[in-house]
Amino acid sequence: MTPAPRPGAPTAPSTADKRRIRRFQTRITVCAGGGEVCDGWILGVVGAALPLARDDLGLSSFETGLIGAATLVGIFFGGLVFGRITDRIGRQRMYLLDLLVFLVGSLLQLVVDGAAQLFAVRLVMGIAVGADYAIAGALVAEFAPRERRGRLLASLIAFWYVGYTLAAAVGFTVAARSTDPSVWRWILASSALPSLVVLVARLGTPESPRWLASKGRYAEADAISRKWLGTGLHGTAADAMPTPRTGLAALFTRPYRRRTAFTSLFWLCQVTPFFAIATFAPQVLASLGAADEGVSEVVLNLFLLLGCLSGVWLMDRVGRRPLLIHPFLVAAGALLVLGLWPQGPRWVIVACFALFALFHAASSTLQAVYPSEVFPTGIRATGIGFAAAMSRLGAAVGTFLVPMALQEWGAGAVMLCGCALSLAGALVSAAWAPETSGLSLSRASAPHGVPPGGPRRPSQVG
Repeated sequence: MTPAPRPGAPTAPSTADKRRIRRFQTRITVCAGGGEVCDGWILGVVGAALPLARDDLGLSSFETGLIGAATLVGIFFGGLVFGRITDRIGRQRMYLLDLLVFLVGSLLQLVVDGAAQLFAVRLVMGIAVGADYAIAGALVAEFAPRERRGRLLASLIAFWYVGYTLAAAVGFTVAARSTDPSVWRWILASSALPSLVVLVARLGTPESPRWLASKGRYAEADAISRKWLGTGLHGTAADAMPTPRTGLAALFTRPYRRRTAFTSLFWLCQVTPFFAIATFAPQVLASLGAADEGVSEVVLNLFLLLGCLSGVWLMDRVGRRPLLIHPFLVAAGALLVLGLWPQGPRWVIVACFALFALFHAASSTLQAVYPSEVFPTGIRATGIGFAAAMSRLGAAVGTFLVPMALQEWGAGAVMLCGCALSLAGALVSAAWAPETSGLSLSRASAPHGVPPGGPRRPSQVG
């Protein structure tokens, strides 16, 4: 007589179960990616709406820069605070709360009165975006199988670019066809529609079994793992034993401080030139001689989306390190040409912007991959949130300074600053980027000198 498998022991799922599990993992990624669509939408509408709001509300350059940077400042606080809260109270509850904030904040933009109120609403929405970065990456990483983890995580950034591109297209189309001076309110509030759709789609998402195991709730973790992943806790939560030290302080302990510095710095060096340029793309492109700034920005966003899809496809083919280092160098070269030759022929400007967009977007897929892989379950959302916060701090400063820098120094100087940051990102990545392709999540996040997953208790993790 064949003995019954002990609790937590692995079982071989049938073909039908494998298909069901794969569909579930895809659903988790799509729902998480839907939040990224909202994140990109919230940020992408600013380029079209902000010039109109400036004229309608009589904003100064200082106020315009402040409102443009508000969401990025919010992401800083959201990632810093709510990543830690997500590790403390769980992924599922935060997964729904941040979408509710998106929805309410989007609608409030219809009734704001003045720069201060618009800044406040955009700030709160940014806090929710920062929280969503940490929640989505952690949840997908903790449900994804090793062989699909890189592509599923990278696809989150593709979703972000879909939202960003759609928002820009909708925003500039509405702005071009309307003569209503307050149409910018409807452009900003358009993020309410994707927020509502994603909020409904996320209802019923289970809690991460890895997170439950990290809190010692092994029975619940095992039940969820068997129901949704077709296996017991064994192999599903191998890196989810309670972390000896949690919270922000854990990120600066010896095993993780280099990872904290690496994820924060490479992300900052990617997004600072991108947001500084993209948020004020109409002004930047006009300074560089583009004929139709709105059309040019939408085309630029399409190149970004194409580059991002290329990054998803290349993720497991070339490895994490090459996909990070080489695009930094190409982006630096493109920005260098724009900086030294800002009044060059239009084809040169278009080619440089296209190169920057393609290669920047391809490597930006790693913003969702590396932070989600290199931290263990107990501090995963904290690590993702901290890296997102540090990156947006630089992006917010850059975005705030761009309108003044364009006025005082011109577009060439802005491009040269972006070039310097891209070179810095290449150096940081060459020195510290690990290669995590093909590793299990427990191995990718294992601290130095400790066996992957740490010591295991057979009765709990198999």
